Amino acid sequence: MLKNVRSAEKLKRVTILALLILVAFSPVFSCSGANYENTYELLDHVGGSVQCRLTVSVTSSLYDYYKSKSHTISTHTEFAKFVTPDALRPIADDLWSIYQDEEDFANGVLMIVHQIPYEESGPQKYPIETMVENKGDCDLFSFIAASIMKAGGIDVILLYYEDQTHMNVGVHLSDEPKDVRFDVYYLNYSGKPYYIAETTGNIQNWENEWRVGECPDEFKGLSPRIITLENSEQSSPEQVSSSYSDLAASSITLELSSKVTIEGSAIMVSGTISPTYSSENVTIYVSSDGSSWYPLQRVTVDSNGHYAYYWNVQLIGKVYLRASWAGYEEYAGADSAVHFLLVLPKYLLFFIITSIVLTIVLIVIKIVERRHAEEAPQDTYSTIEPTEFE
Repeated sequence: MLKNVRSAEKLKRVTILALLILVAFSPVFSCSGANYENTYELLDHVGGSVQCRLTVSVTSSLYDYYKSKSHTISTHTEFAKFVTPDALRPIADDLWSIYQDEEDFANGVLMIVHQIPYEESGPQKYPIETMVENKGDCDLFSFIAASIMKAGGIDVILLYYEDQTHMNVGVHLSDEPKDVRFDVYYLNYSGKPYYIAETTGNIQNWENEWRVGECPDEFKGLSPRIITLENSEQSSPEQVSSSYSDLAASSITLELSSKVTIEGSAIMVSGTISPTYSSENVTIYVSSDGSSWYPLQRVTVDSNGHYAYYWNVQLIGKVYLRASWAGYEEYAGADSAVHFLLVLPKYLLFFIITSIVLTIVLIVIKIVERRHAEEAPQDTYSTIEPTEFE
């Protein structure tokens, strides 16, 4: 019996010690890096001389999110999923602040992609990835251009020249382009003209590169596959920061109400953004390995810049969380530190409780047996003195 008590007690201690070690050696750690930032020069109109400098900032969490998404395609129609207008909407908003018509807006978008260095790529990538990595080829540039144009309200399609392994964009404008230097080139689709927008170019001469309505000679007369964008991404967990001035730094915190919880239990995830704005959106991300991140919940901060979310945890094992804010006006977005959460499965809780109860029962039994032994009557013996005989 004593052996059983010791075994159960040892099992309980080992279990508790293992949990404590996991928690102690899994502290909070910083995010993978600071924001990614690029700048793009823009003319107030094609052929103009007034330049604007647009700064675009991307949080690490948004970049990691798109890196974690599926990049595989089984048919050319799936190219549409790489068009992400919501993520790049702030860029479209800033372009509309300096351009007055659709043609200038479309040409402003082409100025941006013409400043990204050309490099042959393998699998397709999302616009955020291409802008962060600052390199790409025709299809990646076309995804960016289509995303910004669509975010700006322009009717746009992808044009895929399968035999030439090339892609550019078709742009429907209310009026025929006026800034073309050659013959206006377009394709008819669904009863509307879509003007060619060539997205590759020479970054050293971006001011004079292809304009909407112009087409390289090698693609004239060809019949590309037309990829419409009904299946493009409808929403993004957050957006880039974009401004014509330098973006100031911001910050965001994240706290967990507990570092250890049980599967199916709720914990509170909370934090604060700085500077303090109300009604701003914060995205909470979750990861099971610390590298592949997925949005858990988007929450809104209150008038004090504070947010809170009660999460009913259905995962098991080691879980990582971080929060991200896309920034506001002249402030760049920010990521919180990454926090660790240990989620114990329900059966382990049952095992621990059972072990503790068993230990207590065995101890009680041992105590009862000991007391019973102590209280048992003792046998008495009489001593007979030897008799001496004469």
